[in-house]
Amino acid sequence: MATNLFSLYEKVIVVTGGTGVLGSSFVNAIVEAGGTVVISGIDEQACVSRANEVNANGGKALGIYANVLEEEKLVVAREKILDAFGKIDGLVNAAGGNVPEAVVENEADIFSMNIDGMKKALVLNLWGTIIPSQIFGAAMAKNGKGSIVNISSVSPKNALTKVLGYSMGKAAIDIYTKWFAVEVANRYGDKIRVNAITPGFFLTEQNRTLLTNSDGSYKERAHAIIQHTPFKKFGQPDDLKGALIYLLSDASSFVTGSEIFVDGGFTKFSGV
Repeated sequence: MATNLFSLYEKVIVVTGGTGVLGSSFVNAIVEAGGTVVISGIDEQACVSRANEVNANGGKALGIYANVLEEEKLVVAREKILDAFGKIDGLVNAAGGNVPEAVVENEADIFSMNIDGMKKALVLNLWGTIIPSQIFGAAMAKNGKGSIVNISSVSPKNALTKVLGYSMGKAAIDIYTKWFAVEVANRYGDKIRVNAITPGFFLTEQNRTLLTNSDGSYKERAHAIIQHTPFKKFGQPDDLKGALIYLLSDASSFVTGSEIFVDGGFTKFSGV
């Protein structure tokens, strides 16, 4: 019988931001691939409720509180996971997103930006990826094998108006992904891999107010994005499942420091 390289059977995968729009899709993908999923986030009840739902439907899940900026709480979460399952095989750094204070409106004074807001966006996206990688990655190193998947964005690939803070955070994740992939490879060989998924435009809670009106209709910005996307539509959360399972599974065993673009061609289109 042929081995299914894309199976996550007996793999324990932690998803930060696991109750968000994209995080929820990641959770579903892991369960569908046979993996055990740890759903973490700042709304503990929502995490536990989602995990109970997975377990009731025949999957294996644990819901747990974990603020990606609180190192001590992440250590506590890691120990609970190890007590429950004995190991950690993968981490999906899905926590992050846009911060309203870091948005620079078109009519704003460009020399009076909200610096604290910019710092907040940078900390949430960059350190909210680095800190969990440190805490949960240490367990992977001890276990001898693991895959870390960061979530980048198309926003730092070309300059996007308004979302400077978010774009800077994701740009930092891009170099961190490459740097950390090389450094763990130098120390652990092919045992630990670090890669990233680069989504295009999806309607999430963080960007909904930038893209849609209160009645759900598209703003001018949304129409401009769709016009610049060769597929002429926004992505759906399930569009990310294939890339995620590929990077978490043994199918990508010789892949590290890479980005998979899931953007409907947005970053490849010149506009002409």
